[in-house]
Amino acid sequence: MARSTMEVAFLGTQKLAFNQNGTDVKIVKVFYGDEPDGITENGLSIVSMDVPADVADEVFASGAQFAPLETVRITFEVARAGKQKGNNLAVHIEAVNPKGQAAKPAAPQGSQQQPKPTGTQPDAAKA
Repeated sequence: MARSTMEVAFLGTQKLAFNQNGTDVKIVKVFYGDEPDGITENGLSIVSMDVPADVADEVFASGAQFAPLETVRITFEVARAGKQKGNNLAVHIEAVNPKGQAAKPAAPQGSQQQPKPTGTQPDAAKA
């Protein structure tokens, strides 16, 4: 299987659990936003991706830490499907800018104020 990542707007994770013909079934999906095509969708295209059973609980739980529309990085595997198609399966979600590690713009040189020495210079004249 091939593995890849993408950065997208997070919409949510969803877990469905039900019994089908005596068999317990659990399905987990990741929903994310993509660029609309402008023909059939406007605003945001809503896309879902299945999650494999072996990481379903972990991926579902990780969705609780993201704000709606927060940019996340989804790691996914491309499983072979029929007729030269692939099936994308989300295996991990992480924040692009983790909380507390947001990128801070660098201050331009010379723009930082130096503390004013006390008692050495008179205050500027007030108009």
